[in-house]
Amino acid sequence: MNHVKAAYYGTLAALSAAGSVVANLLGGWDAALQTLCIMMAADYLTGVVCALVWKKSPKTTDGAYESKASIKGLFRKAGILLAVLVAYQLDALSGTDFIRTSTILFFTANDGLSVLENLGLMGLPIPQAVKNAFEVLRDKSGTKEK
Repeated sequence: MNHVKAAYYGTLAALSAAGSVVANLLGGWDAALQTLCIMMAADYLTGVVCALVWKKSPKTTDGAYESKASIKGLFRKAGILLAVLVAYQLDALSGTDFIRTSTILFFTANDGLSVLENLGLMGLPIPQAVKNAFEVLRDKSGTKEK
């Protein structure tokens, strides 16, 4: 095996191991965490596209893309994962299993609604049933955004 392939497979193995450690710290790579990660990625990507193409970002004064707003968005996503980590640790400490789930439901609904908002800014019609589903999910989390 040449050095390039060895470096490639070594990097892939290291990233896989790191991902496995992070997933375990967050309570496991279950459907809830997968859905949250998908919603976070979709929210970030639709936000960037909304700013780059449509120039309708609510995060900037003129609606155009700004790297500072983009970096803030990435830090917010990292903050969401930190909140899940804290929630999972609280579950482990208290012997419960609902704090992590509620946290994930809340942020999944929040990011899902943001995706719908971004798609709406792009001119896509959004079925009311989809909006309602995210509202129900947020209500199920037991918390309301302030």
